[in-house]
Amino acid sequence: MIEAAVAELGPVVGVKAACAALGRPRATHYRRTRPPAPRPAGSRRPQPRALSVEERHRVLTVLRSEPFVDAAPPTVYATLLDQGTYLASVPTLYRILRAVDEVRERRRQAVHPARVKPELLAERPNQVWSWDITKLLGPAQWTYYYLYVIIDIYSRYVPGWMVATRELATLAERLLADAVRKQGVDRDQLTIHADRGSSMASKPVALLLADLGVTKSHSRPHCSNDNPYSEAQFKTLKYRPDFPDRFGSVQDARVHGQRFFRWYNHEHRHSGIGYHTPWDVHTGAAPGVRDLRAAVLTGAYAAHPERFVRKPPEPPRLPGPAWINRPAQEVTAAQ
Repeated sequence: MIEAAVAELGPVVGVKAACAALGRPRATHYRRTRPPAPRPAGSRRPQPRALSVEERHRVLTVLRSEPFVDAAPPTVYATLLDQGTYLASVPTLYRILRAVDEVRERRRQAVHPARVKPELLAERPNQVWSWDITKLLGPAQWTYYYLYVIIDIYSRYVPGWMVATRELATLAERLLADAVRKQGVDRDQLTIHADRGSSMASKPVALLLADLGVTKSHSRPHCSNDNPYSEAQFKTLKYRPDFPDRFGSVQDARVHGQRFFRWYNHEHRHSGIGYHTPWDVHTGAAPGVRDLRAAVLTGAYAAHPERFVRKPPEPPRLPGPAWINRPAQEVTAAQ
């Protein structure tokens, strides 16, 4: 549009005045109306500082020679300087190698196979547990207590927990053994999932689980989504109003743990399990609780049906299967 206006006004007032009136620089006008002719192939002037063909060939010959074939360009550069020779700068050495596709790692590199994504499904209590360790701040800076927690991913019930002053595989071994014994878990019934921390992946814990007939599962490296139940449970703990900034002693932390896990197991209405308590789901009392809720809602509907516009009210559904990385066969069955 502006070029057309300049073209109309140019013969009358001149190109300079037309561009000034329209706010268009003359250089822009000329560049857009008379673009430069394309430069023919091969007409680009050579860079005067570039190495000649013979010099590039000499550089490649030196880089491919026996003393330097396995050396990096900076090493070649420094070695040649020590010998009183200068061929080219380090970036130039890289450019010459890159032009012939010889810039790559020359040493043998360890190739680790991709970690298998854990796919765990729990359709009843004591089928899949998840466990983890979190730090609790102590009374002074750089002092911590360690909270070990096991959680059943189906019922969200905590069958075992412990506060210790250290993170040790032997303590984790004892906690897991006590929880399995108290829950009466049979062999080949339970899978225990954890991340790849030092205690979780330790040999004592692995041997214990093998002796108990428990299958172990681990998260993939650097993938916190593989252990969501433990992470969410720790958030519930630390976002409670009564969670302190620091604990005065390990006994103080243990007292707080007793209070929290009593509330969590027996009073906390968990949204992931239909707002039942973990204890009710874990012990099988949830269907009876849901029936009582349904009776209350039925009475409320009978008293005031006009207050429920769409349909009679229903309590939240009972919890269904829980999983870590939903298994493909479970998805197929649901469809």
